[in-house]
Amino acid sequence: MTSDGVKDGETPRRSRRGSGAVTLHDVARIAGVAPITASRAVNTPTQVSAEVLRKVSDAIARTGYVPNRTAGALASARSRLIAAVVPTIAGSVFLASVQALTETLAASGYQLMLGQSGYDPQREDALLEAIIGRRPDGIVLTGILHTPEGRRRLVAAGIPVVETWDLTPTPIDMLVGFSHVDVGRRVAEHLHGRGRRRLAIVSGDDERARRREDAFASAAQALGLPEVRHVIVPAPTTLRSGRAALSELLQAGADVDAVFCSSDMLALGVITEAQSRGLAVPEALAVIGFGDLEFAADLHPALSTVRINGAEIGRQAARFIVERAEGRPVESRIVDIGFSIAERESV
Repeated sequence: MTSDGVKDGETPRRSRRGSGAVTLHDVARIAGVAPITASRAVNTPTQVSAEVLRKVSDAIARTGYVPNRTAGALASARSRLIAAVVPTIAGSVFLASVQALTETLAASGYQLMLGQSGYDPQREDALLEAIIGRRPDGIVLTGILHTPEGRRRLVAAGIPVVETWDLTPTPIDMLVGFSHVDVGRRVAEHLHGRGRRRLAIVSGDDERARRREDAFASAAQALGLPEVRHVIVPAPTTLRSGRAALSELLQAGADVDAVFCSSDMLALGVITEAQSRGLAVPEALAVIGFGDLEFAADLHPALSTVRINGAEIGRQAARFIVERAEGRPVESRIVDIGFSIAERESV
């Protein structure tokens, strides 16, 4: 038996949990070697020649195969373990999703293993290699943009995958989220409708925030407004970076009457800096955030923000995983939970 649970000489069959995992048997066939030779190349490479090792390594790279670190287990066995990758837990925006994911999975007898990618594609790839090699019953990811290598590994693994906090018609497997482009457009229209004409955006440098930023600027242009002023800060964003961003705008002589922030923490920093400079919010400067964190409604003035139902993202992701892991069909693989604008005193 090979390390992925396929007997020597047996035709790989579709996993009942996934969409057809790439097996070591497939790697052996592509490399032109016997399955036992491919197994040695993967598990004890010193026992094969350099030429065989090269052929097997090339086949692994072509297929995205990740060795099964739970070698010897039956291919149909369930680990009852789900892996999730989030950019960070230093900020609060993903915590509701993680909590709901944990609780919903636990109710069905599954446990959650959490990893942080740090907004770094290479770090996500390293996490995925470690995760896939341990064959969890499902993987939950944040976002839809992965490296070609990471995406290839996920497809090849045949493990149920749920991408979250984003929207695309072509997910790897299943998806629950919302449109960042629609968020940016709607916020620009909202500020315009409140009489704001000189807009700025303070945004983290992660990809999802950049899409909101671009859509915000495009919508402002379509509305006939002056060019949007931009300040980009490192992700994860902080109160300090929000204060520094508004300071940069003002020192550059930017004449703005509204700022859209890519997180509520940035918005808190912008409001704090505005108040320290004697700028009244919202009279002189409107501020709108993103995430609707717990403190947003308790600020003075209360923060207007984009509300995302992070808990529902986590619950739906868990339902997706459990249904697929237990062999039940998933009728709709894409769920758009939408968003809303919580209008409060800062606009």
